[in-house]
Amino acid sequence: MRKLDIKSRALIIRLLVEGNSIRATSRIADVSKNTVNKLLIDAGKACSKYHDEHVRNVKASVVQCDEIWSFTYAKQKNVAAAKDAPEFAGDTWTWTAIDSDSKLIISYMVGGRDSEYAMAFMDDLRDRLSNRVQLTTDGHKAYLEAVEGAFGADVDYAQLVKMYGGPTGNKGHEKKYSPAECTGIKKRRIEGDPDKALVSTSHVERQNLTMRMHMRRFTRLTNAFSKKVENHAYAVALHFMYYNFVRVHQTLKVTPAMQAGLTDRLWDIADLVAIVDANEPAPKKRGPYKKKLSKND
Repeated sequence: MRKLDIKSRALIIRLLVEGNSIRATSRIADVSKNTVNKLLIDAGKACSKYHDEHVRNVKASVVQCDEIWSFTYAKQKNVAAAKDAPEFAGDTWTWTAIDSDSKLIISYMVGGRDSEYAMAFMDDLRDRLSNRVQLTTDGHKAYLEAVEGAFGADVDYAQLVKMYGGPTGNKGHEKKYSPAECTGIKKRRIEGDPDKALVSTSHVERQNLTMRMHMRRFTRLTNAFSKKVENHAYAVALHFMYYNFVRVHQTLKVTPAMQAGLTDRLWDIADLVAIVDANEPAPKKRGPYKKKLSKND
């Protein structure tokens, strides 16, 4: 199969990380959907591997964690009636941990929202940090055991619990699409001595918006949702590689990876293409040609 040139692959990746769907990307880049999907898979694998190997020993002081909802193939309530629903169809949660100072996404994970995933996520976060941090999460109960198991007493941990009420004065579609009104918050110390002034989830919640803006799969009320959870995870890996190393943060004026000291230069899309190429297996050596003898030879 003919391999696309670097310029074409860079265009496809840029379109994907800027919020275009698979179909829109194939139309703009004038390639097939299979070509776009194949590059997304290759890029996701390469970016996931690079993040796992290089986002290590991160020096942070304040870390915020959250989970963002999406779904694969069908919403959870419709999975039972869905035709040929694949494994892991339904609710799909993406866990994220952000350094409040550098805005670096230190750790992320795609899966369920239960205690098993919470523990795996916190174990991964702990392994990527080089020092004691102040940690803030929402009131999700799964965090309690997960943080205790991963950090023990070596963390200053607090939960920020938000209380919601229904939207007031709205009827019909306004009530359906308006978010619930936050009526108050509670800051609960769980472990260590967290600074109450720094107990917040604002940065990680703002990151949720960035994800929905830059990944079409997260856009609500469309048909661009993921059909396979594996491809969903690859899209997330590509997004966070772009966010950490390529996209300049408007406030910092550098990328989060530069601010965190993980790189000393600004990356571009061509660097992502280079990572994809470097992750491809080396071509197999062909053995000597042997002619098959016929009866007449």
